[in-house]
Amino acid sequence: MPQEVTDLNNTTAYLINMTTLRRNISFATSVSITYLATAPLLYITFIASIIANGFYLWVLRFKMKKTINTLLFFHLILSYLISSLIIPFKITSFLQSDHWSFGIAMCKVFNSTFSLGMFASVFILSAISLDRYILTLHPVWSQKHRNIHWASSILTGIWIFATIFSIPYLIFREIHKESNGIVTCKNNYALSNNWKSQKTQTLGKGVQMVLFISRLWLGFLLPLFIIIFCYVKVAQRMRQRRLVKSSKPFKVMVISVGSFFVCWMPYHVYQGLLISESHMQVTKLTLILTAITSSFNSFFSPTFYLFIGENFKKVFKKSIVVLFDSILHEESSLKQPQNPCTEVSV
Repeated sequence: MPQEVTDLNNTTAYLINMTTLRRNISFATSVSITYLATAPLLYITFIASIIANGFYLWVLRFKMKKTINTLLFFHLILSYLISSLIIPFKITSFLQSDHWSFGIAMCKVFNSTFSLGMFASVFILSAISLDRYILTLHPVWSQKHRNIHWASSILTGIWIFATIFSIPYLIFREIHKESNGIVTCKNNYALSNNWKSQKTQTLGKGVQMVLFISRLWLGFLLPLFIIIFCYVKVAQRMRQRRLVKSSKPFKVMVISVGSFFVCWMPYHVYQGLLISESHMQVTKLTLILTAITSSFNSFFSPTFYLFIGENFKKVFKKSIVVLFDSILHEESSLKQPQNPCTEVSV
C-alpha cells in the first residue's frame, strides 16, 4: 500500500476518533450540567414532599374519622413518604457524577426502599380503583363485606407482597469501583465478585431479564390495566345512571390514569435500556427523567388524590387554622413577661 494512502487512512481515523471524543466530552458536559440543574429541583421536591406528606398523614390519622377511604389514603401517603426519604441520596449522587459515597449498606437500603415505595403505592392505587369499582357496580356485596377489617387485611397483604417483591433488590445491590475510580451503586445479578467474566455476565443477564419482566408486569402493566378497567366501568355506570351532572369525575379519572402512566413509565424504560446496554446517552438522560418524575410523583399524587375530596379539603383547612393558631398562641405566651409573684426562689 502506498505511503500516501496509509497516511490518509491514519489521518481519517484520527479525525474520526477526535470527533467521537469531542462528541462524548460534549455530551458528558451536558449531562453534568443537567445533573447540577436537576439537583435543586429534587431538593425542593424533597422538602415539599416531606412537609406535605407528613401533614397529610397527621390530618388523616388524627383529624378525620377512620373510614375505609381514610385508611386507604393514609397508607398511600405513607408509601409516598417512604419513597421521598431516598431523594437526598439521589441528589448527592447526581452532584458527584453518579459516585456513591454512602457504603454498601445504604446502597442496599436505598434500592430496596425505592422498590418498596413503588410496589406499595401502585398496589394501593389498584386497591383504591377496585374499591371504587366494587362500591359502584356491586353495592349489595359491598354493604355486606366492605368494612374496616376488610380494608386492613387487604392493606396488610399489600405491604407484605411489596416487601417480598423488594427483597431481590436488597440482595443484588452492591457497590462497584469502576476503572476511573468512581464507586457506583448497582445490581450484581450473578452475586459474583468477577464482574467481567462471560459466565457471570450471562447469568446476570438472565436474572436481570426475569426481574425486569416481573417488575414491569406486576409494578406497571397489571396495575395500569386494573386502574383503567375499573375507572372505565365506573364511568360507564355513572353515565348510565346519570349519577353526575358535570364532567369533573371523568376528568379526575383521566388525570389519575395519566399521572400514573407519566410518573412510572420513564422508570421502566430506563430499566429496559439497562438490559440492552446500548444508547448510553439516552440511558443517562432517561435516568434523570426517572429521578424527576418519581420524586415529583411523591408530592403531586398525594396532593391530587386528597384534594379532589371535599371532606379532606374542609378538614385540612380547619387543621391549618388550628395548627397556626396554636403556634401563635404559644409564641404570644412566651413573649408575655412573667409575673414576679409566681417565680420560685431557689
